[in-house]
Amino acid sequence: MKIKVMLVDDHPFYRQGLRYVIEAEEDMEVVAEAGDGKEALKLAKQYKPSVAIVDINLPSLDGLQVTRALKVINPDTGVIVITAFDAEDQLFHALRAGAAAYFYKDVSPEEMVRAIRMVAQGHYVIGDKVMGKPEVASWLLKQFERLAAELGGESDSLFKPLSPREMEILHYVARGYSNKEISYTLKISEQTVKNHLSSILRKLAVNDRTQAVLYAIRRGWIRLEDIRGR
Repeated sequence: MKIKVMLVDDHPFYRQGLRYVIEAEEDMEVVAEAGDGKEALKLAKQYKPSVAIVDINLPSLDGLQVTRALKVINPDTGVIVITAFDAEDQLFHALRAGAAAYFYKDVSPEEMVRAIRMVAQGHYVIGDKVMGKPEVASWLLKQFERLAAELGGESDSLFKPLSPREMEILHYVARGYSNKEISYTLKISEQTVKNHLSSILRKLAVNDRTQAVLYAIRRGWIRLEDIRGR
């Protein structure tokens, strides 16, 4: 039986390259392609892929949100997160969201094919290491502690990516919406918006809205093209 792969990336050219690499392998096939997070979730329900390759920087839902939702829709789907951004802490957030592997987009075809096979078998791939779940848990703990020490913070803070609602609010902040405008758009109280913003600042360890937006842009959570043109 072939490994069923779903590609989730908003750049058709990159998806085409992945498809070419994957379908050159006799034991793999691309069963679905999606250009945004919401479309990916619909296709996942329909095709139940063995492996999903998910870009972290997507329209509508980001790659972490998609990963978490995919693992709810079909826990057996192995998720490989890919990114064009060099942000080390994103590896930890991706694994915590449910990803089984994490690569930069310049990953070689050979590495990607190997990872697909390993992930389809239930393994985790981190760099050049193939691990089982207990090994990953131990490795993550050590890496979180190391990164927290380097950043001068507590390791707990690294385990807190933003919730879907917080990401939604941060996108509106990035587009220049006031608290009142966000409240009206999302049909929630202005105090609720303020509470979410306080949580965002705390989780990201930043002092104001602008710093929060810059933090999100640097990590690829928010795309510049998504916040222009209001």
